[in-house]
Amino acid sequence: MSRIGRKPIVIPAGVEVKVDAAEHAITVKGPKGTLHSKYHPLMNVNVEGNEILVTRPNDEKEARSLHGLTRTIIHNMVVGVTEGFKKDLEIQGVGYRAAKQGNKLVLTLGFSHPVEVEETDTIKIELKDALHFSIVGIDKQEVGQFAAEVRGKRPPEPYKGKGIRYVGEYVIRKEGKAGKGK
Repeated sequence: MSRIGRKPIVIPAGVEVKVDAAEHAITVKGPKGTLHSKYHPLMNVNVEGNEILVTRPNDEKEARSLHGLTRTIIHNMVVGVTEGFKKDLEIQGVGYRAAKQGNKLVLTLGFSHPVEVEETDTIKIELKDALHFSIVGIDKQEVGQFAAEVRGKRPPEPYKGKGIRYVGEYVIRKEGKAGKGK
């Protein structure tokens, strides 16, 4: 039995959960917003009191692999509508910086032009200073994807480590060119 799939998901106060078994869909509504997701028809999702239980019909490989996944996705929805998710990024490099203009993040990354990244309806960008900013939202997958796209504008290079990286990310460094051989 899946150790993660077996754990019940506690529904905090102020969160409303609706399960549509016919459509295999779940809607979680909380103080930060509403999230809607479909789950695999093999899984059974039930709300009992202030807990959500995810069960599987049998021990076949597909059902076992979906059990923990379904529970984790629903748990991330509950956490998202109560606390939200955040990815912190930092910029390293001489002359590299970030600035906020309205709902746009303007990045100066050593290109001949500034790179602009616009906030969406669900994703917000918080600028701490010229070198540190955060991507904030309620959908974990969406926050991670948006952060990866921003990081992809100038990923850290291995020689000097210049670029956009996650806070705490370790960049493997390479040695530069060797001198002339004799």
